Amino acid sequence: MAPIILYHFKYSPVSRGVFLTARNLGIDIEIKEVNTMAKEQLQPWYLKINPQHTVPCIDDNGHILNESRAISQYLANSRAPGSSMYPNDAKKRSIIDQRLFFDAGTIYTRMAAILKGIMRGETEISDEQIESIYEVMKWVNDILTDSQWMAGDDLTIADTTILGTLSTYIEMGVKLDDYPEIQRWYEQCKELPGFEENEEGAKGVGAMVKGKVTKGF
Repeated sequence: MAPIILYHFKYSPVSRGVFLTARNLGIDIEIKEVNTMAKEQLQPWYLKINPQHTVPCIDDNGHILNESRAISQYLANSRAPGSSMYPNDAKKRSIIDQRLFFDAGTIYTRMAAILKGIMRGETEISDEQIESIYEVMKWVNDILTDSQWMAGDDLTIADTTILGTLSTYIEMGVKLDDYPEIQRWYEQCKELPGFEENEEGAKGVGAMVKGKVTKGF
């Protein structure tokens, strides 16, 4: 079977989340870089694949799928059904899904709002935005107080997804001093396949942010 093609941009937190999921499931993928900063996602060849012109996107032998969290769910369901990373047990899976939706609706969304502002030319991260990010950090720290990983005592696709986001927070300058459980979790994550590649992308975003803002975290 041909490897799954992952249309990927290393500076995209959500794209890195899919990359991490694939690596930790041991899935053979072929990466095709789509530089959204150079607007490559608007090229006709890519619009034929993904008219929504977003990354990540996968092509699994003609099965095209975008939306990062849906991709991670598909990778687990199709290549490692019933694995501990996305178990069949309804209650365990519901917690993982809740974490994925929490990332989509809150963790990632609050960061994306800051990044979009910077790309529009804003040079300060507002006090309100900073407060909202640290509110998220408290919630995540609370989650990890009662479990080793994001959704229990096993590594799951919730961890690989949220790692793409939180690593970017950290490289943007968000401080972990008051969040010992996140510190512990992040140290664990350093042993995961794909961590170094993810870190490279997160550092790139962090450097961009720090180079453009006069008031950050």
